[in-house]
Amino acid sequence: MGEDIVSEIMREYLQQLAAKGTRVDGRKLDEYRQIEIKKNVISSAEGSAQVSIGNTSVLVGVKVELGEPFPDTPNVGVLTTNAELIPLASPTFEAGPPNEEGIELARVVDRGLREGRVIDLEKLCVAPGEKVWIIFVDIHVLDYDGNLFDAAYLASLAALTCTRVPASAQGMGEDFPLPLNGLPIECTVVKIKNAMMVDPALDEEKIADVRLTMAIDENGNIRAVQKGLAGSFSVEEVRKVISMCQVCSSKLREILKSS
Repeated sequence: MGEDIVSEIMREYLQQLAAKGTRVDGRKLDEYRQIEIKKNVISSAEGSAQVSIGNTSVLVGVKVELGEPFPDTPNVGVLTTNAELIPLASPTFEAGPPNEEGIELARVVDRGLREGRVIDLEKLCVAPGEKVWIIFVDIHVLDYDGNLFDAAYLASLAALTCTRVPASAQGMGEDFPLPLNGLPIECTVVKIKNAMMVDPALDEEKIADVRLTMAIDENGNIRAVQKGLAGSFSVEEVRKVISMCQVCSSKLREILKSS
């Protein structure tokens, strides 16, 4: 049987399941796979975490260094986010410079952290216009089985919560925890025909019509949004996505806090 025929059979099967409110792994449409969070897994980093959502696994390391601020924000620290999609994680990933997928992943994570004001960057100014602390968030995908956005963001957030600024190495007193404002959580919802579901596994991701990732803060407010794929949501569907993300973000936040 040809690969195209198998793919079409799988597509129809997943669509039928979604229409009935269930999925191939038995989950409900608003249910995440099992989540595991491990912090401080890289001894040479100022902060680190590994997060698994189902079989998707992401490792994040945070480095903190002194550097110059941007000219237009002389009193504010700097956040920079990078993502590496290594071939070991998926046969569809290729070695070399970051491709569009890697760039999009880094941007979505960065937007959630930045627009959610996770880090109090103003407290990372050492000398206005001269020296600030620069936060490097490096995302490494270890295994890809769908929903990299949520796994990478959760790993980044977990790593930041255990990051310490290495002030002592610069002769600037004792090391101190990275100043954080809150814990907004990103959740991703995809639509397959008329059914919407959170945390898509790889097969579901492949046949999804449209994707929406939202960063939700502790008060249920939307801090960042990123749409993906070629499809569209109606106004009512967007309202449903917001509701799903608000509920799921609260659950993920509790998992993060208890890790």
